[in-house]
Order: sequence, then C-alpha cells, then structure tokens
Amino acid sequence: MTLISARQTLKNLNTSGSRYGKLSNLQPLCTVCGEQHFSSNHEQFLQTMPQDPIDLVDDLVQMGIYKENQLRAADTVNAYELRKALFLKRVGCGDRQRERLILALCQQAGGLENAFAAAFGPQAGLFFADSIRNSRTTRREFLRNVAIGAALVSLASCGDNKSEAELDDSAVVNEDLEKTDLQIGFIPITCATPIIMSEPLGFYKKYGFNARVVKMPSWGAVRDSAIAGELDAYHMLAPMPIAMTLGLGSAAFGVKLASIENINGQAITVAERHKDKVKGPADFKGFTIGVPFPYSMHNLLLRYYLATGGIDPDVDVQIRPVPPPDSIAQLVAGDIDAYLMPDPFNQRAVYEGAGVIHMLTKNLWPGHPCCAFAASDEWIEAHPQTFRALNKSIIEAAGYASDSGNRREIAEAISERAFLNQPVEVVEAVLTGNFEDGYGNTESIPDRIDFDPYPWQSFANWISSQLVRWDLQGDGLAEKAIPDKGYDTVGKETFLTDLARELARELGQNPPSEIYRTEELKFDTFEPAEPAAYVREQIDEYGV
Repeated sequence: MTLISARQTLKNLNTSGSRYGKLSNLQPLCTVCGEQHFSSNHEQFLQTMPQDPIDLVDDLVQMGIYKENQLRAADTVNAYELRKALFLKRVGCGDRQRERLILALCQQAGGLENAFAAAFGPQAGLFFADSIRNSRTTRREFLRNVAIGAALVSLASCGDNKSEAELDDSAVVNEDLEKTDLQIGFIPITCATPIIMSEPLGFYKKYGFNARVVKMPSWGAVRDSAIAGELDAYHMLAPMPIAMTLGLGSAAFGVKLASIENINGQAITVAERHKDKVKGPADFKGFTIGVPFPYSMHNLLLRYYLATGGIDPDVDVQIRPVPPPDSIAQLVAGDIDAYLMPDPFNQRAVYEGAGVIHMLTKNLWPGHPCCAFAASDEWIEAHPQTFRALNKSIIEAAGYASDSGNRREIAEAISERAFLNQPVEVVEAVLTGNFEDGYGNTESIPDRIDFDPYPWQSFANWISSQLVRWDLQGDGLAEKAIPDKGYDTVGKETFLTDLARELARELGQNPPSEIYRTEELKFDTFEPAEPAAYVREQIDEYGV
C-alpha cells in the first residue's frame, strides 16, 4: 500500500481517537530501519511521500505520531534549540554517541538547515525560517510548521545507516582514557588540516573522544594558552616546541611535538603592486614582509631565501609578525609589501586580486615541515593514554589527507565557517595543487601541500641550526643553549619520533625506521650530524 492510498484510507475512516493506532498496527516493518511504514519497500515509501509539506504533516498528525500537547511546547524554546531538540529526540533515540554523530553530520552539511535542504529540497529551510516566529503567522501556522520540521526529522532517521555502522565497526575501544572531552586549539590555515578534519570527519570520535577544535587568533595566543593550560592540545608551528622548551621568546615551558601536521604548504606572496618588480631575493630590499610568528618555518625559510640574494634580514628588510587572517588586509592596505604565510592566504590573495604567488616554499626545501600537533609535558604526564590515542587519531587523519583522492572531500569539510571560513574553491586549489598563481599561469603541483606525520630528527636539527644562526631575540640564548645541550639532545627531547613511528605502524602505515636523513634544500645540503658546520658555511658564503 502506498502512502497516497493510505491517506485516502485515513480520510474515509470516520472513527476517531484510536483509529490511527489500529491502522499503525497493520503497517509492515521497513526493511531498512525497522520502523512501521505503509510499504515494506523503503525506497518505494520515500518516493510516494507527499510533495506538499502541509499534506505530509496532516498525515503524520492524523497517524498520532505528533500529539497536540507536544506541539504546545514548541514556542517555549528558540528556533535553533527547537530544531536541535526535535532532531535529537527522534533521530538520536537517547543515545549520546549517536547524537554526537548526528550533530557532526549536520555540521558537515553546514548546519541543520543545510542538512534538511540536502535531504528534502530547498523548501525544507522555510519550515524554521524567522518568519515562523513573527506576527504575520498564526499560532496554528507556527505549530504546523513545527510539526513539519519534526516530520522531516523523523524521515531523516529512516535513511541508510551504513555510515554510522561503519564508524561503529571501526571504532577503537579505549577504556583507559583519562579524559574524553577535549578542546584542541588551531589556527585557521590548511596546515592544520589533520587536526581540523578530525572533528567533522569522525577521526576523534573513532578513538572515543568528544573533541572540539577551538579557533585561535594568533600563534602568540597559542603559546600563551598552552603555558596557561587553557586547552588540552595544540596546532603549533614546528619550531615552537623547541623554542618554548628552551625559553626562547617566553619563559621556558616543556612542550612535545607529537607528529607533523603538514609538509610544504607555504608560499611567498608579493603585493599586486610589486609583481613586476620582484624576480628574486635581492628585489625584496626595503620591503616590509609579514610572517606568522618569529619562531616559525616561515620566518626561518624567508631568512634563508633572502640571505642568498645578499639581503640581511635584520637590516635590509623589516620582518614582522602578522596573524595569518590579517595578512591580506595588511597587504592591500600597504602595511606590508609581501609575506611568507601558510595557505590558504597565499591563494586567497590571488583570488582577491591582492597579490601573486612569487614562490612555493616546496621549491626552497621539498618536503620541509611546517606545522605540528603538540601538547605540554604537564598535560601528557597527566593524560598518557589520552595523549597516545589522540596522537594516533591525528596520524591516521594525516594518512587519510595524504591520499590526493580525498582532498576535495576534505576541502568541503574544513572550508566551513567554524573552521577555515574560506571559499571552498580556494581551499580546494591549495589541497589539490591545481591553482592560479596571479601571473596568469595555471599550475598543477599535487604536492603544493602534503601530509606526512613523521617527525624526522633532521627537521629538529635544521630548525635548531637556524635559531642559532639568526639569534632571533638578540640575546645569544639560542647560540649558547642549543650547542651546549647538543643539537641531537634538543631534538630528541622535543620531537617524539619513536612514538610517531610506533603509532603509524599500528595503523598499517609504513614510516621510516631511520630518524635522520640528509635534507636537500634549494641552495645547499643539510647533514643533520653536522649542524654547527652548516651554520658556519652559510655565514661564510652569504655574510649573515
């Protein structure tokens, strides 16, 4: 029996009250969701639903699914909470894990309204529009719209539950977690992709976490929040754990780099007004150039590049910290002439006509580290099993992101307002490597950004060598502390390479067994066993 014929049957019945209950006892069970419908064929049932939402709600009210006393409570809550309450009441079935999954799926769809629209067409968004609550609608219309929304929600619960089943089947049992409700700080850049995507795509949930990523305004705020113990873990620049542990730029505070978030993924962007003037590093003389933080790969790579053109980064240019979200505005306003920033702000500058991509940093050092997942020594000591499982979830996410076939899905997930808040085409251009450079060229560079979570100790040694070379605070602390302690010791105290390898192998990944490798940069070769000699060679060749 189709729903249309069932509606006609309802209209022909003259009894009241229990007649709908009697009818419901005759309904066969849906083969998909196990609920009673007018047809045992789920697809047939959905296809025969009335297209007019008023007709739909009339049927559902007549069948007794929604009672008048339930509808009377509708105007006691605001519109958003009403949508959420109805959704979870019907779809969540009181199961908190199921509710978290459903809300995550809604968030992935861009919110409840978008989820409704995706499932039931554009009209769905009208049912909870602001007009529902204004004076132009009668109470009856308001209550009817409430019931319509509830009806749509009920239908949503009768969909294909394959995704939920797959997540449940692959869930990792972690009964010894010290903490499951987590907050993880991040800066809204594509370098944070594994940390960000793990919320909407379910990697945190798989490991038993109710984790929320928290957008931070700047790297200084990340550092200060970590020291204050305000969040559980952090998206950090790769040099930050070394700098913080040694007390460079702040009081000494122990931080561990657990895994690398991304490799490559940065670029030097020049303001549109300068695009015909800048051909190489020497042409930056006199510029004010933005970097996200003093202790960043951006600052170190920029200095490395400028020095090869005879530019003293502390004399011939002005390098200053600029929070990545402010970079384009400062470029347009003329406050800075160029920047070396993480994406998507290089691509966004092209998108806005504000700048051109002078050079990808992968051309300075292919496979260089950029950002990392990190946590404080104190937090790790207090939550050892939580830290291990959390790191593992992010290493798995990085492995997922390393597959180019997943990049468009990830771009959709992380472009949302709660995360990067960027046009999806900008994020997709970065993640896929298919992009315009602002000079009129269309590029295809698949590893413009890539994701390899393995924290090579040679990364740590190169970073330390440049902290010594540039003495960023001008107090000689890096020049003394790092050589005295030993480059290898500094690296092994902060980069958890062995743990990252162990977790990656548990996930079926194939991490290296070595911890050091020779790093091939654009202008030289770095041997991690000889960092002090490398610094001397750089200074001898370029004078700085």
